[in-house]
Amino acid sequence: MDTATRIEQALTAAVARAEAPPAPPKLAAAVRHAVFSGGARVRPQLCLAVAKACGDDTPAMSDAAAAAIEMLHCASLVHDDLPCFDDADIRRGKPTVHAVYGEPLGVLVGDALIVMAFEALALAGAAEPQRLPALTVTIARAVGTPAGLVAGQAWESEPNPELIAYQRAKTGALFVAASVAGAVAAGSDPGPWRGLGERLGDAYQIADDLRDAVCTPEELGKPAGQDEALGRPNAVAEFGIDGALARLQQLLGEAVDSIPDCPGAPDLQQLVLLQAKRLTPKRLAPASVA
Repeated sequence: MDTATRIEQALTAAVARAEAPPAPPKLAAAVRHAVFSGGARVRPQLCLAVAKACGDDTPAMSDAAAAAIEMLHCASLVHDDLPCFDDADIRRGKPTVHAVYGEPLGVLVGDALIVMAFEALALAGAAEPQRLPALTVTIARAVGTPAGLVAGQAWESEPNPELIAYQRAKTGALFVAASVAGAVAAGSDPGPWRGLGERLGDAYQIADDLRDAVCTPEELGKPAGQDEALGRPNAVAEFGIDGALARLQQLLGEAVDSIPDCPGAPDLQQLVLLQAKRLTPKRLAPASVA
């Protein structure tokens, strides 16, 4: 079974559990809207690619880890779009959850997805229970505090946050979790894989900053110019467009170089190169990724 199918099947199973009776119908519909709204599934792809490189001896565990990471990412987007944060009405080219179902359900959908993620891990843990504690802690730290998604969002409420701390919490932490969780789910040493997640996370955030600065809302599928409008720290303000683009290319090269020597290395290298092409704004793309 290919990676994309595994991810969608795991997410479908998790959402089916959440929307079964007696779930409130609007909440069930809003959860489905949040999860199946056209995301690229970058983080779960990374998780399964690392698991495959490490042997992937327990697919149920790696599938659950990948689905959990994607549900937590979706939860962060739902909360990020709320009026108290970005107040965004469009995400991935479609109306945001709160725009369709209202702000109270937007809050509840994000909360539900967080719980659903850890339920998926717990259910799959029966296959290899000795791996479950490390897997759970890895993912929990990536979404909590002091250095996970919650902390990253909270930095926006602080005066003069440090760019690196802010971006590594808000974006990088979940990429690190994806690479580390893939190794843990497959019963391998996660240490050699942390660098890949760190570099991809940093690269992804810089690319997001560039796209926010130079792309149109139609190209982004969401409001553009938000970093400047909301006064958020970002790579373009820090380094300029040329400097941010140079840093993006450097990080992507470092990500490729950080992949450990293993049978799955070529597939992982291809994944990084595909992401380089996808993430770099077309009008800024050098010939190497065009």
